[in-house]
Amino acid sequence: MANIKLGVSLFSFSTDYVKGILTLEDCIRTAAELGAEGFELVGSQMLPTYPFVSDKVLDEFTRMTNAYGIKFVSYGANTDRGMRSDRNLTEDEMLQSTIIDLKTANKLGCEVMRVQYLLSPAALEKLAPYAENYGVKIGVEIHNPQTPTSPFMQEYMEVFEKTGSKFIGFTPDFGCFATRPNKVYWDQAIENGAPVELLEMAAQLRYDEVPRDEARQRLLDAGADGAVMGAFQGMYGFVTFYREPDFEGLKKIMPYVVHFHGKFHYMHESLEEASIPYDEILPIIQNSNFNGYIMSEYEASKNAIEMTKRHLQMERKLLVK
Repeated sequence: MANIKLGVSLFSFSTDYVKGILTLEDCIRTAAELGAEGFELVGSQMLPTYPFVSDKVLDEFTRMTNAYGIKFVSYGANTDRGMRSDRNLTEDEMLQSTIIDLKTANKLGCEVMRVQYLLSPAALEKLAPYAENYGVKIGVEIHNPQTPTSPFMQEYMEVFEKTGSKFIGFTPDFGCFATRPNKVYWDQAIENGAPVELLEMAAQLRYDEVPRDEARQRLLDAGADGAVMGAFQGMYGFVTFYREPDFEGLKKIMPYVVHFHGKFHYMHESLEEASIPYDEILPIIQNSNFNGYIMSEYEASKNAIEMTKRHLQMERKLLVK
């Protein structure tokens, strides 16, 4: 059986943090008050001395984690190939940038580091010895529209098997198992005047796996405007959904999972996520040998603390069954 620990990505509080409503310390304290055992921080967003960590900042994190009894578990690294204005970074330059992130994660005392799939499988293979040396496990994120068995994700799997390293693996984002349209985007589209029947048409086209260009033209022919088309773009992109999520793929990659991003966009008062079937995802993890964290990751802007509270409550409820 798995040993699942529940944490919170401080990204969940992004809107309040950016607006100055919450400080970094407020975010850490809130995660602890909600009962999280650990937290994840996105370096480019909340690390004051990003991409490095000064001794002063390290002391501040140590003080806060000790004060609130919560562990700094995961460092979210950005694979930013657009750092230069004149060209994209080369693969080697992105590798060197990720090594800096790895050193930062190590200094912060993190167990794991999330990287994005702009870091190629070949670069991740080169990174494996560094991860082993610094003692930080690296998880490449599986994020919509990718799934565990997407061809590109399978290229990473080949690297894991080739190297045999226990320090590189996957960080699946639960959003890639969504079964319904994103409620937040759907509601926004309606508020902006989108007819429900056209939104339903867009969703059905996605369920039927109609190619995006064809689906787009059919919607336009039906009279879809900007509000509908905005929601449609998400349905075929970062908030896509599936009639049959890749649960079998999840089972196959479980031995290579470093940690999870427990993505959520809207939590009902009944403790159900509006589009992601946690009641089907969590049993797969619970019946594996996984030993690590699920980091609650709220990706919307309203009522972040309450939504995160509900999300943790839902996970606890489902995991005791």
